[in-house]
Amino acid sequence: MMDVAGKRVLVIGLGVTGRSVARFLAARGASLVLHDQRIDVDRNELPRDAELRLGRDRLPELNSIDLVIPSPGVPRDYALLRGAVAAGIPVLNELELASRFLSDTMVAITGTNGKSTVTVMLGEVLKAAEMRPFVGGNLGTPLIDAIGCAHDIAVVEVSSFQLEWIERFRPRVAIYLNLSDDHLYRYRDLEEYGSFKARIFENQQSDDWAIINRDDPHVWRLNGRLKARTLSFGLSRAEVRPAIWLKRDHLVLDDGARQCRVSVASLKLQGRHNLANAMAVAAAALVLGVEPKTIERVFGEFTGLAHRIEFVRERNGVSFVDDSKGTNVGATLEALAAVAAPIILIAGGVDKGGDYSPLRALMKEKVRRAILIGEARHKMRAALADVTEIEVTETLAEAVARAAALASRGETVLLSPACSSFDQFRNYEERGQKFKELARAL
Repeated sequence: MMDVAGKRVLVIGLGVTGRSVARFLAARGASLVLHDQRIDVDRNELPRDAELRLGRDRLPELNSIDLVIPSPGVPRDYALLRGAVAAGIPVLNELELASRFLSDTMVAITGTNGKSTVTVMLGEVLKAAEMRPFVGGNLGTPLIDAIGCAHDIAVVEVSSFQLEWIERFRPRVAIYLNLSDDHLYRYRDLEEYGSFKARIFENQQSDDWAIINRDDPHVWRLNGRLKARTLSFGLSRAEVRPAIWLKRDHLVLDDGARQCRVSVASLKLQGRHNLANAMAVAAAALVLGVEPKTIERVFGEFTGLAHRIEFVRERNGVSFVDDSKGTNVGATLEALAAVAAPIILIAGGVDKGGDYSPLRALMKEKVRRAILIGEARHKMRAALADVTEIEVTETLAEAVARAAALASRGETVLLSPACSSFDQFRNYEERGQKFKELARAL
């Protein structure tokens, strides 16, 4: 635990996380300077005594600041952060700050895709095991909001952004699901992006657990280099132990001290990627002492999260599926693999700096026509033009109307953008909700 009373703390970014941090610090006697480039911040959600510096040209002075806490969306090269580092002012983020005050056992999940599904499913497993989990982090409620609440374990989705400014953050169980091109507007390349995700293991010790994907070469290269006990999961054969693997309709875990089995016969989530997600959940739950029957029960009840390969409706024999959370190429590949052909694919939005060529093989195999929208539509068409029929339009509404007119009985209209939503929507949730409304209104 750290003492913040009387310290002058600069909080940069006043979104959900920044506001929670500000309230937490004010309640513990910190003197606050709050900065956001936006000027339309809701002041009613901020501590009354804080000094507000709103607007791009209203950067606060650093000479009286004791601590800087940036929100996850603030890039490392932001002028105030560069200035703080140069001046030797400590920079911590919400994840690190919260961990200094939490005594709960912590499970942290990172990866490019599947984080939210694994986080929420594991939380349901722990509830079914009569534990009291906090479930949050990057997917919604900031970890700092867990402090002082009645929890005995924290299950936290962690992004690479949140791992940029950690110092001592140490999860008892850390899961690294996968790595593919994403956020390359923020990182130099995939290697740098992956290096920040790998920081999830940085402070673990020999009595902690690191759960890593042996099927992902970028993740698997960490094997043998971590201080924690390493347990692998994946659909490939497990050559070393500890590991969890698939044997017919059971997951088999061997952690070196025991071997146990978890049936996946009733698993509701579809797709090979969700089978891998279920493996990660089972691995974490089993090392935490949950009984296999409890895990099996949740597998049979958990139907997944909104906007993740979510069935919306059927109309005249045509299915409509919302995968708006498919904001990168890796996620769209998972959706294409999970959905039966023929597919009318709606994709596009804001380009995130990745390579669209990995989509080519599955699109050639399964996509009868692609309708590309948003800012990235022309770049995507150039990368994919010869693999299937492609047309471009500007808005999601135009794309859904066109897809509905083109689709025949037995086909699926799939929204899986491989791009972020910020050209036309506030977030992927709003984009997915709009898709559902458009599909249901046909």
